[in-house]
Amino acid sequence: MQHQAKKRFGQNFLHDANVIERILRSINPQPGDRFVEIGPGLGALTAPLLKRTGELQVVEIDRDVIPHLIEACGHSEQLHILQADALTVDYAAFADGRRLRLVGNLPYNISTPILFHLLKFAGAIADMHFMLQKEVVDRMAALPGEEAYGRLSVSLAARAEVAHLFDVGPGAFRPAPKVDSAIVRLVPRPPAFEVRDWALFDRVVTAAFSQRRKTLSNGLKGILTAAQIAGVGIDPGIRAERLGAEQFANLANLLAASG
Repeated sequence: MQHQAKKRFGQNFLHDANVIERILRSINPQPGDRFVEIGPGLGALTAPLLKRTGELQVVEIDRDVIPHLIEACGHSEQLHILQADALTVDYAAFADGRRLRLVGNLPYNISTPILFHLLKFAGAIADMHFMLQKEVVDRMAALPGEEAYGRLSVSLAARAEVAHLFDVGPGAFRPAPKVDSAIVRLVPRPPAFEVRDWALFDRVVTAAFSQRRKTLSNGLKGILTAAQIAGVGIDPGIRAERLGAEQFANLANLLAASG
């Protein structure tokens, strides 16, 4: 059977056996692990993952690939397929008393919304390993002062440990994407500092990075004054890219306290 990749689903199917094996070594799946694969596609990673774990839950939006997926996994009764949009799924329902391990080749065009949707279920998740566009992974793992550092870096740093594991070239996929990819590991955990209101935290981070070249006081104009920013020990004249997640939390907590 053949399947034509669909642009609307951002489909690029992994086929490189060496890359697949390297991903599996990074994940280190064990029998009894509660795995959920998002976007299994034609099953290149699904089949070996199922073999190593004994049971696997998958979420796939494209009903046309499901027959290929079933075939790749030898019609196993231990492969459980949910045909759904990954952005609408309640992942906590998969937990079954065990913390989830998530894996997948995420569609690059909606990777950020999926990440934030998944982090809503952080309490039910042990770890996540995803294939994403390299540029996105660079932003996810960036540190303050680095060129790629921005809203995504700060938002994730407050919610999870992020590790850029290795890069994957376009030739590992069919059809080959026009960009490099990378494997990233996320381990959800609470921050080492207080965040009183996550909605306010995200609002402050988004506003601060909305115009990167502006100073912090200009970026947060209408939200916090320069005097308020200085009051928590932060120079209002610096740019947002110089602040760590804890400093953004301090600003958000000030906003929460001021009502």
